[in-house]
Amino acid sequence: MNRAQTVRRYAITLIAVIFSAFLQAFTLQVFFTPMQILSSGFTGVAVLIEKITSLFGIHFSTSLGMIALNLPVAAFCFKHIGKKFVIFSLLQVFLASTILKYAHFQALFDNVLLNICFGGFLYGIAIVTALKGNASTGGTDFIALYVSNKTGHAIWQYVFVFNACMLCLFGYLFGWEYAGYSIMCQFISTKTIDTFYHRYKRVTLQITTHDAESVVREYIAHFRHGISVLDGHGGYSGQKISLLHTVVSSYEVQDIVHLMKQVDPKIIINVLPTETFFGGFYQKPIE
Repeated sequence: MNRAQTVRRYAITLIAVIFSAFLQAFTLQVFFTPMQILSSGFTGVAVLIEKITSLFGIHFSTSLGMIALNLPVAAFCFKHIGKKFVIFSLLQVFLASTILKYAHFQALFDNVLLNICFGGFLYGIAIVTALKGNASTGGTDFIALYVSNKTGHAIWQYVFVFNACMLCLFGYLFGWEYAGYSIMCQFISTKTIDTFYHRYKRVTLQITTHDAESVVREYIAHFRHGISVLDGHGGYSGQKISLLHTVVSSYEVQDIVHLMKQVDPKIIINVLPTETFFGGFYQKPIE
């Protein structure tokens, strides 16, 4: 990767981090705080700590809690996840914490359901934006990505279970009604992440081409996945064709299709969802 590409990638990540931090703080103040909705992850834990300490006359702010909770996890993940990823993720946490402390946004809705729906969706988008920019919002994102890198499977559903357990404590201390609202909100944000972030989802490509040798050569040169080749003939045309078969990550599909169409403009590619996959699979590490 040349210098220009590196600068461009860093610039994209920085923009994603800034936007994610602003959207996260905005969502917390506009949709969550007025309705006493608890957010997910370590941010939610920080909010819960502030509420609990306030019962004893101690003020431990959410902004400070976000930083205090994320630093130990970041230090652990620094060796196991990409260093640039952790640094940019910490930058996102610091920015979100600062914006949350000094900015003041007004609530938009008085209706609880509107706050749940918009807040849950926008909070999920804030997380997705950071992830797509090769960063995260820290906390449980660090843990989820660490486990996903080890297992090759997304675990956002387990993150939701962790959040649900946290909300049980919140409900016991401050009221089950608000805990119920928070669970609904976090379910929406979790489904939003699962819908828009596809790094650990896999698909099968069924490819029909008249120039298998060139397509396979270019594919292997650019992507570290195996590919099978079967020779056959067209049922209608009777011409010789080749059938190619490979399994890839869903986020790679557009690049692969573009590459193959450059090699063979008449190529036919069928994309199928892959629910379960057994065997070796190369997962590009987070940088």
